[in-house]
Amino acid sequence: MTTVQRVARFAIGQVVKHRLYPFRGVIFDVDPVFSNTEEWLNAIPEAMRPHRDQPFYHLLAENAESSYVAYVSEQNLLPDTSGVPVRHPRVADLFGAFRGDHYLRRKSADH
Repeated sequence: MTTVQRVARFAIGQVVKHRLYPFRGVIFDVDPVFSNTEEWLNAIPEAMRPHRDQPFYHLLAENAESSYVAYVSEQNLLPDTSGVPVRHPRVADLFGAFRGDHYLRRKSADH
């Protein structure tokens, strides 16, 4: 059996929004295929459960009430074109300047 590795559609630092739910965030990591727990996946109703063989994104996410970390399949993300920075308190820990639809990566001091 051959596994086809897909190229991620979205990039680290890019601001995205969920296709169905009212939240958005900035991508801080990408898994080429599903890499979370079975419990997490099975908690999603079967009719909405994403396929495993696609990139999954780690987001510093926000909605109207709070900030949190989200794990979202590529099929459920869209580019966020609002031009509004993400308010998550950890954004400044990982990223530098905001450039309209993405953040520049902060330079690492671990050289």
